[in-house]
Amino acid sequence: MFRSKPIRLLFLLFSLAATAAPASGIYRSVDAQGRVTYSDTPSANAQPVKIIGQSSRQLYQVARVYDGDTIILEDKKQVRLLGVNTPEIESRHRSEEPGGIAAKKWLQNQLRESQVYLEFDEVRRDKYKRLLAHVFLPNGKHVNLALLENGLAAISIIPPNGRYSDKLIQAQQYAEKQKLGIWSMPEYQARPITEIANHTKGWQRFTGTPVAIRKSRKFTRLLFNDKIDIRVANSNLKLFPELATYVGKPLEVRGWVSRNKDHYTMLIQHPSALIAR
Repeated sequence: MFRSKPIRLLFLLFSLAATAAPASGIYRSVDAQGRVTYSDTPSANAQPVKIIGQSSRQLYQVARVYDGDTIILEDKKQVRLLGVNTPEIESRHRSEEPGGIAAKKWLQNQLRESQVYLEFDEVRRDKYKRLLAHVFLPNGKHVNLALLENGLAAISIIPPNGRYSDKLIQAQQYAEKQKLGIWSMPEYQARPITEIANHTKGWQRFTGTPVAIRKSRKFTRLLFNDKIDIRVANSNLKLFPELATYVGKPLEVRGWVSRNKDHYTMLIQHPSALIAR
């Protein structure tokens, strides 16, 4: 263990990050005299220090485009583009959604050179074992961002992966304002949340005014009536304004509907899906 004066902290953390073994971490502790120490060995009262370095991108060969937000690499691995969701294409398990073919064709056109750089965030794989990445062309073009700018996708940010979220939001706002792609299609216009029972498939937009808030062990819910609510995982509340401030105010909510008998709910994972109107 070693001690560090504040003026040397940046150099110290950089050195630790560069020299520590991949499985090790950096830990901060304060002794009884208030002295701060840093170490690559954890102790009883030490707290881990998160080191944020420059992101790295690696070059990969693309075999084919599966749909508007998924590609398959030469080594057969699937890559799901982070932060975006495009309409579905037809498959054995689901029907085609408006805009799905257009998004796939656009992505195929972008990847004609078959080489991309992938940049990963905190979580590298989803529950389906797909790689999760931001995709860049050799010329530096950010493909995820461009999908949003062209109205071919909607934002879908799932914490803790939040890299480039501000830029992604700005790109979507531009496409929405210009009514590009999905933003001009009747299937993706906002509907009153009281009509939720008629629109339970795929990504949806609803408007309504929550009348109450309810908190449980895992979720905090905004209630629109006794049969409709939206829920935010308590672990993600730090990303949002106080949810109580939304009560009594018109909102637009975006995402997917879950149904349990005659009860409907939407899981909201990021503030970009909950918009004050």
